[in-house]
Amino acid sequence: MLLAIDIGNTNIAVGVFKGKKLVEHWELKSESEKTSDEYAVTLTGFFSLAGFDVRKIDAVIISSVVPPLTPDFQRLSHDLCHVKPLIVGPGLKTGMPILYENPAEVGADRIVSSIAAYAKFGGACIVVDFGTATTFDAVSSKGEYLGGAIAPGIQISSEALYLKTAKLPRIEIKKPESAVGRSTEASMQSGVYFGYIGLITTIIEKISSELRGAVRVIATGGFASLFYEEIESIGSYEPYLVLEGLRIIYERNAT
Repeated sequence: MLLAIDIGNTNIAVGVFKGKKLVEHWELKSESEKTSDEYAVTLTGFFSLAGFDVRKIDAVIISSVVPPLTPDFQRLSHDLCHVKPLIVGPGLKTGMPILYENPAEVGADRIVSSIAAYAKFGGACIVVDFGTATTFDAVSSKGEYLGGAIAPGIQISSEALYLKTAKLPRIEIKKPESAVGRSTEASMQSGVYFGYIGLITTIIEKISSELRGAVRVIATGGFASLFYEEIESIGSYEPYLVLEGLRIIYERNAT
C-alpha cells in the first residue's frame, strides 16, 4: 500500500492507496513545533481506528510547502513504515512540463493537483485550490503547466478584518442568507463570501480567455465546498485531487 502525504500551511492531508483506490484519508494540523514522534503517534492511532496494519505500507510519497516539516515526515517514513519516501521536487519525474519562469518557485501541491486534474479530465484545465491561499493553476491542452494566480485565502482575509480593525469581530466563514447584512457579522460574511465569488469568477474568466477553447475548471481544497455549486464556471469538485496526484507521480517514478 502507498501512503501519500501532502504538507500544507494549515493542514496535512494523508491518504492510503491500495493500487489506484484511495481506501482511507485523514487531515492533521500543520504544527511546526510537533516532532516526528508525535506525528507518528497520531498516524498510528488513525491506522488503528481504520483497522490498517502500518506494516503493510510499502511506499511513501510526500509533497510539502512547509520546509521545516519535511524532515520530520521523512523520519516518520523511516521509523514508522521502514521505507525511504519519495519527495516531490527537482529530479522526480512528473510527466508534466513546467513552463514557469523559475520552476523551483512553484509550490509542490500546485503541480501535484494539476497533474491529477489533467490525468482525470484531459484537455486544458484550471485548478482552483481553496486553501490557506486561493490558487489558480492553468494547464494547457498539451498537458503543460503554464502558471496561474495566487490570492489571499478566504480565512486569511477574514482574519485580517478582525485583526486590523478595532471593532469588527471574528466571524464564521459561511454563505450568508442575504447580501444585505443586518448585523456587523452578517455584513462581514456577505462581503467576504460574495466578494470571493467575484474574485474567483473574474480570475477564472481571465485565465480561460488566455487559454482559449474549451477549459475545464476543477475546485479542490478546504473551502471549495462553500463555492463550487455557486459558481457556474466550476465544472467539478475534487476534494482528494492532491492525494490522487501524489499517487500518479509515485507510479511514474516506481518503474
